[in-house]
Amino acid sequence: MLWRPVASLERLAMESVRWAFSYASWVPCREDWLLAMRLVQPEEKERIGQFVFARDAKAAMAGRLLIRKLIAEKLNIPWNEIRLERTSKGKPVLANDISSNRSPFNFNVSHQGSYAVLAAEPDRQVGIDVMKTSLPGSGSIPEFFRIMNRQFTEEEWRTITSMPNEWLQLDMFHRHWALKESFIKAIGVGIGFDLQRIEFNVSPAQLEVGKTYNETIMLLDGEEEKDWTFEETRLDNCHHVAVALGQPEGSKEKHSEVPCRDVTQTAFTTLAFDDFVASAVPLTPEDPACWDNFCSRQDSPARQSSNSR
Repeated sequence: MLWRPVASLERLAMESVRWAFSYASWVPCREDWLLAMRLVQPEEKERIGQFVFARDAKAAMAGRLLIRKLIAEKLNIPWNEIRLERTSKGKPVLANDISSNRSPFNFNVSHQGSYAVLAAEPDRQVGIDVMKTSLPGSGSIPEFFRIMNRQFTEEEWRTITSMPNEWLQLDMFHRHWALKESFIKAIGVGIGFDLQRIEFNVSPAQLEVGKTYNETIMLLDGEEEKDWTFEETRLDNCHHVAVALGQPEGSKEKHSEVPCRDVTQTAFTTLAFDDFVASAVPLTPEDPACWDNFCSRQDSPARQSSNSR
């Protein structure tokens, strides 16, 4: 079994966390954007200020606010004392020196399409990925699939192309992609992993919006990986979220015996900007130039708006 640790925190609360924030529908006023820029570290403020498109800046901001809210509320570290750093691969990690014998609290974030999402788990490896089903930037769907052919196994392609029309095939493609990315992020291997080594047998074929499912199984090098559970959720009709969960640390239970979420329950709590502000403490003075910079940007590339469905 592959293993590599993800970013971990010292656990103070024994609970899973699933949060989502729709940055695409967030239209910050001047006061809110200036406050948001005060709630992140100076280097992150600078990085966010360099994005060409406003939507990308909002996505990056949402990811940082999700992480800081998690640490402030679950580890009881004051917002303005949290120190986040990045690994050589860009993964955010907590830099605060916390001396404790408690078990690790692992977290992962993702943003794409309209949402930023976060998953956190005590004692378990976790990876999360969100994918929006949208038309290829250029060319036909069959041509797009031809280009992406090596990213999936023959059995996965059979599942994808068995859907009754091209849009549903594209939707199933993005569902598989989210699953693969969630596992890659959980084990921390990054670019270079042969995605054909992992194969997903997805179930059920259709996912109801707002519910979480854990029936999908993964094969690694042709053998079922019983130590991994995969949660799948549709946030809406075109956004798939996959969460990869390793075995609880110290557990020798089989995959089927690991407690799973009830599919009748909503998997993700959707947050608003006010939820971030509730526990936040500004780190820096207000900088009015941040608002002028934000307002000067186009929201997103022109072709993206025509590709959404």
